[in-house]
Amino acid sequence: MDKSCVNLIKLSVGSETVDSLIAWQATKRAQGPDGLPRHITRMWPKREADILNGGSIYWVVKGVLQCRQRILRLDEVIGQDGIRRCAIVLDREVIRTQSSLKRPFQGWRYLKVEDAPPDLPKGRESEEALPVELNRALAEIGVL
Repeated sequence: MDKSCVNLIKLSVGSETVDSLIAWQATKRAQGPDGLPRHITRMWPKREADILNGGSIYWVVKGVLQCRQRILRLDEVIGQDGIRRCAIVLDREVIRTQSSLKRPFQGWRYLKVEDAPPDLPKGRESEEALPVELNRALAEIGVL
């Protein structure tokens, strides 16, 4: 990833697992007219150019950062209420990452490239994540 790019980090509210996030994104409701998954947010990122320079959205599922998706573009969406919103259009591929505990937060945040967890090596993508309690315990003693 280019150091001049920036990522986003977001809680995947309602997802129990990475697989449930993938299943949600496969629904028509989660897709734009082009069939690509998207996440609609009220705030338009001020660092749009940096995000579109190779950035990804990192998903926190049940308090653990577990995966990412490349951001393809940002589309303007006008809701039925007339309010302008930002649709973060995503690549269909969900890339599993090393797990990292994250405290709850609202909305999305910027995530520097150097602070992003590495992708899991090929062949390990289907490994089950550690249970949240074990992951939390390992993080508390500095193993993760």
